[in-house]
Amino acid sequence: MKHLVIFFLGAISLLFSSYTISAPAPADDNLNATAWMQTSIERKLIFTQTYKAAENQLIAALNDPHWNALIPDERASNSTALKPAVILDIDETVLDNSPFQVYLIKNQIEFNEADWEAWVRREQAQALPGALQFVKLAHQLGIDVFYVSNRSKDLDKATIRNLKNQGFPICGTEQFLGLGTVVPDCESVGTEKGCRRVLVGRTHRVLMQFGDQLGDFMDVPNNTVQARDTIVQPYLSWIGQRWFVLPNPTYGSWESALIDNNWAQPIDQRRQQKIDALSDQ
Repeated sequence: MKHLVIFFLGAISLLFSSYTISAPAPADDNLNATAWMQTSIERKLIFTQTYKAAENQLIAALNDPHWNALIPDERASNSTALKPAVILDIDETVLDNSPFQVYLIKNQIEFNEADWEAWVRREQAQALPGALQFVKLAHQLGIDVFYVSNRSKDLDKATIRNLKNQGFPICGTEQFLGLGTVVPDCESVGTEKGCRRVLVGRTHRVLMQFGDQLGDFMDVPNNTVQARDTIVQPYLSWIGQRWFVLPNPTYGSWESALIDNNWAQPIDQRRQQKIDALSDQ
C-alpha cells in the first residue's frame, strides 16, 4: 500500500508539472470594440434610434428660422434667411468601416494611412442603420446635405461613389468637405473641422449635425478628458435636438485624450495610461 500511495502522488505531481500557470492575456481593445460593432444588435438599435429621433425633429427645425446647430462663432451673423442644411461626418456616422478594423486585427497591425486609403478606394463601406433614410428625407425636404469628413480631399471621388452606391443622394463634389479643403479667411489647425463648418455656415443655416467625435460638432483646442467635458457643457441641451452623437469604441479623439495625444509611445505605455485613467470607485 505504501508503494502504491507513493506512485499515485508521483503521478499527480508529474501531471501538474506539465502545465504552466500563466496570467490571462490582456483583452484586445480593438477586437472587443469591432466585435461589438459588427455583431451586437445594440449598435444597430442605437443608430436607428438616433436617426429616427432626428427625423422626428427635422420639420420643426426647418420651420424655426432661429434654429441653428452651429456654435455662434461658426455661423453667419444673420442666418435666418439662408438655405437650410445638415452636416454629417462620414466614417462611423453614415458609412461603416468595421471591415477595415477586421483587416487590422487579422494582420496584427495598427492604423496606417496607406492601408486606410486602399480601403477607401475599394468603395465598399456599407450604410449604417438609419443614415440613408434620414439623408433621403432631408433631401426630399429641400435641405442640402454636407459631409464634413477627415478623409483627405483627394479621396473625394472614391468617397462620393461609395456614398452614391449606397443610395445617398449626391448632387456634386462640393457636398464633400474633406481634410485639406481651403476655406478663405479661415485658418484651420490640424484636423479640426471648424473652418469647414464655417464655410457651410456662410451660405446655409445648419439645422443638425451628426458625428461620432466631439470634434464633429465643435473644435477642441485642448484635447484632455477634463477639457472635453468642460467645453461641451454650454451645448448639452443641443444633444438629441441639434447635435446627434453616435458611438465609436474603436478609435477617436477620446482615446488620444487618454494618452496625452502622443501616438509615438509604445503600445504597453499607452495601455498603462488608459488603465491609469480608470476608476474602480
